[in-house]
Amino acid sequence: MKFDFMKFNLSQILSTTMVLFAIIDILGAIPVVIELRRKAGHIESEKASLVATGLMILFLFLGESLLKVIGLDVESFAIAGSFVIFFIAMEMVLGLTIFKEEAPETVSIVPLAFPLIAGAGTMTTLLSLKTEYHTQNILVGIILNMLFVYFVLKNTNRLEKLFGKSGLNILRKAFGVILLAIAIKLFRNNTGL
Repeated sequence: MKFDFMKFNLSQILSTTMVLFAIIDILGAIPVVIELRRKAGHIESEKASLVATGLMILFLFLGESLLKVIGLDVESFAIAGSFVIFFIAMEMVLGLTIFKEEAPETVSIVPLAFPLIAGAGTMTTLLSLKTEYHTQNILVGIILNMLFVYFVLKNTNRLEKLFGKSGLNILRKAFGVILLAIAIKLFRNNTGL
């Protein structure tokens, strides 16, 4: 695939990075990551980050083709994605728990890389973003987010002490409100309302 360097746009990169940051919500997932680490004994941060990055990039490039195979257009998927993002945001704002699975023997890939980091909400968001932004700007947003995810996974215990329980709750709720606004924008842009 050929990249047009003129299409690199700082505004789009920042928007994409913030949207993905809010939907991945790795800071809000710190309590889940700590619990998984406690149950499994160890989390391979590198493996989890690389697998999640690979899944996201693969879906960014092949997601549209997969949708065509099952007879869906990107706009319909974006509208469906806006509902997914809306409900995830509502759960964040209302303080509900999204992730309730038991930790398997190896937690670095499942459930950490998928579905916690690169889950349905993230995949839906990628296709939704693709309707509004250039692919290379989304790609930069993915890479920036995954570098941050790796940093957080490596430093969960330090971050938990730094933010404290109330600090993490405030961050989670703030990003929940941002996600609500994003969901509404995606819905309006793809329905023409």
